Amino acid sequence: MINGLRNRLADSFSASELSALLALEGKEKEQLFEYAAEIKKREIGNKVYFRGLLEYANACSKDCYYCGIRKSNTGIQRYQMEKEEVLKAAQYAYENDFASLVIQSGERSDSRFVDQIEELLKDLKKIGNGTLGITLSCGEQTKETYQRWYAAGAHRYLLRIEASNEKLYHRIHPQNDKHNFNKRIQSIYHLKEVGFQTGTGVMIGLPFQTLDDLANDLLFFKAMDIDMVGMGPYIEHQETPLYQYSSQILPLKDRLDLSLKMVALLRIIMPKINIAATTAMQTIDPQGREKAIAIGANVIMPNLTPLKYRDDYLLYNNKIGLDETFETQKKDLEANIQRIDHSIGYGEWGDSKHYKEKKRN
Repeated sequence: MINGLRNRLADSFSASELSALLALEGKEKEQLFEYAAEIKKREIGNKVYFRGLLEYANACSKDCYYCGIRKSNTGIQRYQMEKEEVLKAAQYAYENDFASLVIQSGERSDSRFVDQIEELLKDLKKIGNGTLGITLSCGEQTKETYQRWYAAGAHRYLLRIEASNEKLYHRIHPQNDKHNFNKRIQSIYHLKEVGFQTGTGVMIGLPFQTLDDLANDLLFFKAMDIDMVGMGPYIEHQETPLYQYSSQILPLKDRLDLSLKMVALLRIIMPKINIAATTAMQTIDPQGREKAIAIGANVIMPNLTPLKYRDDYLLYNNKIGLDETFETQKKDLEANIQRIDHSIGYGEWGDSKHYKEKKRN
């Protein structure tokens, strides 16, 4: 089966074929990983790009059934970083040759929040005379808001769909307009129309999810012509409705294994996009992110959020790095990335090659 992959065009895979590949084990699974690593090295090289992550605020207007900062969770302290704290972290990132930041938050679309992000972006772009790249992950917004944030200096945006199967989407979200599947899709289109390098992603190992669902997630990324993807294993949070199904889902190790297969297959069918090695992978396995890098991923997001906030940005249980300084993260990452024969693109934005080629055409 793997030998047949080498003679296939990236556009030619069906959902049933991808589903079968996601079920591979043993020697064939390792061959899949080896082929994905070959594709990555040939198409984008063995370089890893850092995005300094700032978990800006944990207030959220949504009530997603899987998320630890959902609106109905009263067991956490809500916070929003002060502008000075963000700028200090950004300056630190710049001085340490991080070329990019990610500003992540709970989903809010009120005018005050929109204005605050816009002003924050303008201030961030003053650092290094505009040389600091900015990715936002702040949820669904109007097209006008996306345009304002793009004009203010953001150039990448991650809006995860979480499940591209509409029926599954509705099983992991409340049934109301605030959690509207079609609105989520439309928001991704709006991001593309505005000009953002556009990213999305899914959780892997959800309750009710099948291999066919995941295969179709891969085809969804392809059909949407996505520039970057952040996806990883679903990990439960005890203060969420989905927690009741914990005994019915794959063990954590199997969820990570399935996530690695998703990364490998995505690299094969979309060879020039950016793929993140997510923190959830490292939560399951201390080498989880590096395993993803070795077989297809090329972006890592070290956490630069001030330590005092991290306990209150728990999207899932047992999140790692809550007391880990950047200096510790950097030392470990550099050693681990060098060990798998990769290098770090310090001082480089690391934009999606897929996006850049679209712009040229």
